[in-house]
This record gives sequence, C-alpha cells and structure tokens, in this order.
Amino acid sequence: MAYKAPKGTKDVLPEESYRWQYLEQTMRSVVRKYGLLEARTPCIEHTELFLRGVGNTTDIVQKEMYTFTDKGDRSITLKPEGTAGAVRMFVENGLFSEAQPTKMFYLYCPVFRYERPQAGRLREHHQFGVEVFGAPDASADAEVIAIASELFETIGVRDLTIKLNSIGCPKCRGNYQNALREYLKGRYDELCPDCKSRFETNPLRILDCKVDHCKEIVKEAPHTMDYVCDDCRNHMDQLTSLLDAIGIRYELDPMLVRGLDYYTKTVFEIVSGMPGAQGTLCGGGRYDGLIKELGGPDMPAVGFGLGMERLLLIMDQLGVTVEKPLRYELMLLGMGDEGKKLAFVLCQKLRALGICADTDHVGRSVKAQMKYADKVGAANVLVLGDNEISENKALIKNMKTGAQIETSLLPEEIVQKLRG
Repeated sequence: MAYKAPKGTKDVLPEESYRWQYLEQTMRSVVRKYGLLEARTPCIEHTELFLRGVGNTTDIVQKEMYTFTDKGDRSITLKPEGTAGAVRMFVENGLFSEAQPTKMFYLYCPVFRYERPQAGRLREHHQFGVEVFGAPDASADAEVIAIASELFETIGVRDLTIKLNSIGCPKCRGNYQNALREYLKGRYDELCPDCKSRFETNPLRILDCKVDHCKEIVKEAPHTMDYVCDDCRNHMDQLTSLLDAIGIRYELDPMLVRGLDYYTKTVFEIVSGMPGAQGTLCGGGRYDGLIKELGGPDMPAVGFGLGMERLLLIMDQLGVTVEKPLRYELMLLGMGDEGKKLAFVLCQKLRALGICADTDHVGRSVKAQMKYADKVGAANVLVLGDNEISENKALIKNMKTGAQIETSLLPEEIVQKLRG
C-alpha cells in the first residue's frame, strides 16, 4: 500500500526547506529589534479554551475545529489558532505578575482547521504571530502593525495598505448591534442560513460573511465608528496619529471585522497593492477582555497572526525569490579503499573547523562522484587517491571556474585555501 499525506496537509521537502528557514530567520531578526521573546505552546488544548476564547458563534468553533475525546474522556482540540493558547500560557504560568507589557511571538506554529483546502490555506498550516499583553495604549497597536509592515518590507512584499476599523468595546458594542439588527431585519429572509443564526447571537459576524448576496446586503449597513464610545474613538484617533507619524499608510474600512469573537476596539488587516498579491496578508487587533475571560486579571492585549504557507505563495506570485544556500563548500572524492577512508576522516576534521563538507557513501567511481558533486552544487572538489596520499598534497578544484589550487592534506591549510 502506498501511503499519502492526509488531505489538506503538505510536506516540506528537503530541497524546499531553505525558503521556510529564510522566513523564520527574517521573522526572528525583525522581532528581536522590538524585544519580543519566543513562546511555544502545545498543539492540543482543552476544547473549552476555544469555546470560551474564540467564541461559540465563530466558523472556527462551529465548523472547523478538530475535536476528539481522549482516553481520559476529556474533550481535546487541535489548536485552530495561536492566541488562545498564548493567553492560556500567560495566565497559567502567572506571567501577569511580572513587569508589563509581556511581548512574545511564535513561528512555525501548527494550526488545524477543517475546511476546503485551497492554495495557501491548508487544513494543517503554520502561523507566525505576535502578542503583546498588558499594554493599553494605542502605541502598542501601532507597534504590532509596524512589526508586520517591517516584516513584509524586509521580505520584499511592498505597496502595503493597512485597513483599520474599531468594533467598539463591551460598553458600546451593544448600541451598534441593535442598529445593525434594525437595518437587517427588513432583509432577514434574504440572508444565508449562517447569517440568520448570527442575527441574534452575533450580528457583527454577518459583516464578515463570504456569501456574495450577504456582502451586497451589508454594503449600506451602519458603520461601527458611528456608534463607538468616546474611549474607543480616542483610541483610534491616537492610533492613526501614531501611524501617520511613522509613515505607515492605512485606510479606514467601516466594514472590517475579524472572524474571532475576542476582538475589541482595533481590528486591522494588511493587504498589498502589488499585482498578484491578492487577499489579506495578515490580520489582528485588540482583545482586551480575553485574558480575564480565560481566568486571568483584567488586562489589555493586542496582536496579529499570519499564515506562513500563504506568505510563501504570495512571494512566488510576486516573483520574490530566496537565494538557495550553498550546500557544500567542499566534496572530497576518494579513490580506492585508502582514499575513501582518508576522505571520510578528513571530512570530519573539516566539519569540526566549520567547513560544510561531504564525501561519497554510495560506492561510486570517481567519475560518478564528480557528477554527483556537480548535481548537488558543491562549490569545490578535492580528489584523494594513492598519489595524493603518498605526496601529502592534492588539488582543490573550483566547480564553477575550473581553477585549481594546490594544498597539503592538513585540514587547517585546506580551510585557509578554501576561504583565503
């Protein structure tokens, strides 16, 4: 039987992994400047965490979670997003008692959602996310947006626009929900079944519906910013002022909401105007009530997340290339038993000195070894046979230019000739 990966999952082949490593290294280098520390949380959590944190009315909870009962009769869910687990970690480990804010990130974080697989959206995909806990000021919102913007600029995805909105807080959101229901009730029968169920429980989710007919219905819906309280309005004013001050382009989008129930005040998405980069690159916002909802103190929080597979796809669409790293600086080609033994021993000594080197493990002829060295992109080769062993010297051949340099078989001299 030939086994295949489950539908909606994808292997990262050894020849492709350098692109992922480039993303990870770039992400680490960007967040390091902002003082963020890495967090790692389990792939599985108790289901209740997502019911309370993400929200019962969301598509994630209602349709997309991978949930099962374990052998201890506990309901367990494969992590569908990164924030709820990060907040659980923050609360469980008492990090709220330390000096605030707590600034963290996670990358190559596997998340699982049962949905129709499509380009850039898999049932198992990986997220990069930033979370800042304990910072109420709009400067924290501006900072996480700046992190995302700098990341995309560094990678080469430019012409960015940040779409911004405020969806209010628990004090003022009820006023908007009532106004939205009043607007929608005359066309209730035209709504899709999902939006009909959202009408009473969470009408804001109707604004995020992907059904074309529902999109048309909400085009003339009331705007959230017309109903927010003074505190929420001041927060948005401060945020836009800060973004203006640091030169980050944005536009206010009154229809923007996020698909998770924990968001408050600021919500944002980042899109690129470059041809080929269609759709949202990342999204986030404030979730000031989530820490308290999950058992911690009443503390604010803000963050964002993005899918790494989707970012790699967009890089391909835009022609953003990543230089393939050199695999081997030197390939040692052994002739005969003694030559192959010396090639193996010398290879180990060179690795200890920091040289990326390899030798034959398949029993190829020298001619076949040379072809293999060319195929795997070795920068240089060095042949070791009886003559080289008896004379204690050999030739380093540059595979690109054909130039040759004589060297002794001392590892230190070989390193000097390779890098000098």
